[in-house]
Amino acid sequence: MELLWSDQFRVGNNLIDNDHKYLINLINDIWRSMEAQDRVELIKLLDALSDYSIVHFTREERIAVAIGYSQVAQLSHSHHELVKQLNEIKVEINRLGDQWSSEVTLHFTSFLHGWLINHVMNEDHLMKPLLATFSPQFDDLRL
Repeated sequence: MELLWSDQFRVGNNLIDNDHKYLINLINDIWRSMEAQDRVELIKLLDALSDYSIVHFTREERIAVAIGYSQVAQLSHSHHELVKQLNEIKVEINRLGDQWSSEVTLHFTSFLHGWLINHVMNEDHLMKPLLATFSPQFDDLRL
Protein backbone atom coordinates (compact mmCIF):
# COMPACT_ATOMS: atom_id res chain seq x y z
CA MET A 1 0.00 0.00 0.00
CA GLU A 2 2.08 2.85 -1.32
CA LEU A 3 1.55 6.40 -0.14
CA LEU A 4 1.86 9.03 -2.85
CA TRP A 5 2.79 12.68 -2.47
CA SER A 6 0.07 15.08 -3.52
CA ASP A 7 -0.33 18.84 -3.37
CA GLN A 8 -2.78 18.47 -0.49
CA PHE A 9 0.27 17.69 1.71
CA ARG A 10 2.11 20.86 0.66
CA VAL A 11 2.60 23.42 3.43
CA GLY A 12 4.44 25.97 1.30
CA ASN A 13 7.97 25.68 2.66
CA ASN A 14 10.38 23.74 0.48
CA LEU A 15 12.40 22.34 3.39
CA ILE A 16 9.33 21.01 5.18
CA ASP A 17 7.68 19.76 1.98
CA ASN A 18 10.86 17.98 0.88
CA ASP A 19 11.17 16.39 4.32
CA HIS A 20 7.61 15.13 4.01
CA LYS A 21 8.36 13.67 0.57
CA TYR A 22 11.39 11.89 1.99
CA LEU A 23 9.36 10.54 4.92
CA ILE A 24 6.76 9.23 2.45
CA ASN A 25 9.53 7.46 0.54
CA LEU A 26 10.86 5.90 3.74
CA ILE A 27 7.41 4.66 4.71
CA ASN A 28 6.94 3.22 1.23
CA ASP A 29 10.30 1.45 1.53
CA ILE A 30 9.20 0.05 4.90
CA TRP A 31 6.06 -1.30 3.28
CA ARG A 32 8.10 -2.93 0.51
CA SER A 33 10.49 -4.51 3.00
CA MET A 34 7.54 -5.87 4.98
CA GLU A 35 5.99 -7.24 1.81
CA ALA A 36 9.29 -8.93 0.97
CA GLN A 37 9.64 -10.25 4.55
CA ASP A 38 13.09 -8.63 4.65
CA ARG A 39 13.65 -8.21 8.39
CA VAL A 40 17.20 -6.83 8.05
CA GLU A 41 16.09 -4.09 5.64
CA LEU A 42 12.97 -3.41 7.73
CA ILE A 43 14.97 -2.75 10.90
CA LYS A 44 17.40 -0.52 8.97
CA LEU A 45 14.51 1.47 7.48
CA LEU A 46 12.69 1.84 10.80
CA ASP A 47 15.86 3.24 12.33
CA ALA A 48 16.22 5.61 9.37
CA LEU A 49 12.59 6.73 9.80
CA SER A 50 13.11 7.32 13.48
CA ASP A 51 16.35 9.26 12.96
CA TYR A 52 15.00 11.36 10.10
CA SER A 53 11.77 12.13 11.96
CA ILE A 54 13.80 13.72 14.74
CA VAL A 55 15.80 15.75 12.19
CA HIS A 56 12.57 16.82 10.48
CA PHE A 57 10.75 17.75 13.68
CA THR A 58 13.73 19.79 14.88
CA ARG A 59 13.90 21.63 11.55
CA GLU A 60 10.15 22.20 11.54
CA GLU A 61 10.17 23.64 15.05
CA ARG A 62 13.06 25.95 14.20
CA ILE A 63 11.18 27.21 11.15
CA ALA A 64 8.05 27.67 13.27
CA VAL A 65 10.01 29.82 15.73
CA ALA A 66 11.67 31.78 12.90
CA ILE A 67 8.34 32.68 11.28
CA GLY A 68 6.72 33.62 14.59
CA TYR A 69 4.28 30.71 14.78
CA SER A 70 2.42 31.07 18.08
CA GLN A 71 1.77 27.37 18.63
CA VAL A 72 5.38 26.14 18.81
CA ALA A 73 4.90 24.55 22.25
CA GLN A 74 1.91 22.53 21.02
CA LEU A 75 3.81 21.57 17.86
CA SER A 76 6.78 20.43 19.94
CA HIS A 77 4.51 18.39 22.21
CA SER A 78 2.86 16.79 19.18
CA HIS A 79 6.28 15.95 17.73
CA HIS A 80 7.32 14.36 21.02
CA GLU A 81 4.18 12.21 20.98
CA LEU A 82 4.77 11.19 17.35
CA VAL A 83 8.33 10.09 18.15
CA LYS A 84 6.98 8.15 21.13
CA GLN A 85 4.41 6.42 18.89
CA LEU A 86 7.07 5.61 16.32
CA ASN A 87 9.29 4.09 18.99
CA GLU A 88 6.35 1.99 20.22
CA ILE A 89 5.70 0.70 16.70
CA LYS A 90 9.39 -0.15 16.33
CA VAL A 91 9.18 -2.24 19.52
CA GLU A 92 6.07 -4.00 18.20
CA ILE A 93 7.68 -4.73 14.86
CA ASN A 94 10.85 -5.97 16.57
CA ARG A 95 8.70 -8.51 18.41
CA LEU A 96 7.63 -10.05 15.12
CA GLY A 97 9.33 -13.25 14.16
CA ASP A 98 11.11 -13.69 10.86
CA GLN A 99 7.80 -13.94 9.01
CA TRP A 100 4.49 -12.17 9.36
CA SER A 101 1.14 -12.14 7.67
CA SER A 102 -0.14 -9.69 5.11
CA GLU A 103 -2.58 -8.47 7.77
CA VAL A 104 0.34 -7.52 10.01
CA THR A 105 1.98 -5.68 7.12
CA LEU A 106 -1.28 -3.83 6.44
CA HIS A 107 -1.69 -2.96 10.12
CA PHE A 108 1.77 -1.45 10.51
CA THR A 109 1.89 0.35 7.18
CA SER A 110 -1.59 1.76 7.77
CA PHE A 111 -0.40 3.04 11.13
CA LEU A 112 2.66 4.69 9.54
CA HIS A 113 0.55 6.25 6.76
CA GLY A 114 -1.85 7.64 9.34
CA TRP A 115 1.03 8.79 11.52
CA LEU A 116 2.46 10.90 8.69
CA ILE A 117 -0.80 12.08 7.17
CA ASN A 118 -2.19 13.18 10.54
CA HIS A 119 1.04 15.00 11.31
CA VAL A 120 1.01 16.91 8.04
CA MET A 121 -2.72 17.58 7.73
CA ASN A 122 -3.56 18.26 11.39
CA GLU A 123 -0.38 19.87 12.69
CA ASP A 124 1.70 21.34 9.89
CA HIS A 125 -1.23 22.75 7.97
CA LEU A 126 -1.93 25.02 10.92
CA MET A 127 1.31 26.83 9.98
CA LYS A 128 0.41 27.05 6.29
CA PRO A 129 -1.21 30.54 6.37
CA LEU A 130 1.81 32.00 8.16
CA LEU A 131 4.26 30.12 5.93
CA ALA A 132 2.47 31.65 2.92
CA THR A 133 3.74 35.07 4.00
CA PHE A 134 7.33 33.87 3.45
CA SER A 135 9.12 32.60 0.38
CA PRO A 136 8.84 28.82 -0.14
CA GLN A 137 12.66 28.85 -0.02
CA PHE A 138 12.61 30.37 3.48
CA ASP A 139 15.27 28.60 5.51
CA ASP A 140 16.50 31.17 8.01
CA LEU A 141 17.53 28.64 10.61
CA ARG A 142 20.31 30.62 12.25
CA LEU A 143 18.50 30.52 15.57
